Amino acid sequence: MPRLFIALDLPDTIKKNLESMFFGIPGARWVALDQLHLTVRFIGDVDGALFLDIKNALAGASISPFDIQLKGVGHFPPRGAPRVIWVGLEKSEPLQLLRKKIDGPLFKIGVPPERRKFSPHITLARLKNTPPQKVANFLSGNGLFSQEPFQIDDFKLYSSTLTPKGAIHKVERVYPLT
Repeated sequence: MPRLFIALDLPDTIKKNLESMFFGIPGARWVALDQLHLTVRFIGDVDGALFLDIKNALAGASISPFDIQLKGVGHFPPRGAPRVIWVGLEKSEPLQLLRKKIDGPLFKIGVPPERRKFSPHITLARLKNTPPQKVANFLSGNGLFSQEPFQIDDFKLYSSTLTPKGAIHKVERVYPLT
C-alpha cells in the first residue's frame, strides 16, 4: 500500500542555501537535499484502486504558476520539547488556493480532509534528545532567514516508503500549473 503526499519541489539553489544551515544542533537528523520539499497535502496509505483515482483526480487541480518565498525558522511542536526544525514561508494566497484546488477533487473521491491546520513549511531536521537551548540558539541565529522568491510551475504526487534510515520518496506523477 503506497503512502502518498502532494508536494512542491525546491530549486537546487534554494536547497544548497538551506544546507548551509545544517549545523549546530546535536541530535539533529538533517533532511537529505533530494528530500527537501514543501508538503501541500498529506494523504497517507491508500490501496491500488484509490491510488489510481487520486492520480486521475489531481489532473484537474491547477492554477497559474506563482512565486513563493521562504522566510523564518521555527520548530514543532510550538510548545514542549522540539522534535522538528523547519523553514517557513511568506504568506501566499496562491499556495492556499492550490491547496483548496487539491482538496476538492480528493474529497470527491473519498479521501478524508486533513485534520491538522495547513502550516506551510519545509522540514530541515528531525530532533532526538536535543537540548532546548541549542534549538533556541539555532532559531535565534537564523531568525532573519529569507530567500529570494522563486516560481512554482508544478506540483507532484509522491509515494513514500519508510526505512530505518528514513523515508524514500518517489515521484508518481507531475502536474504542471497552467
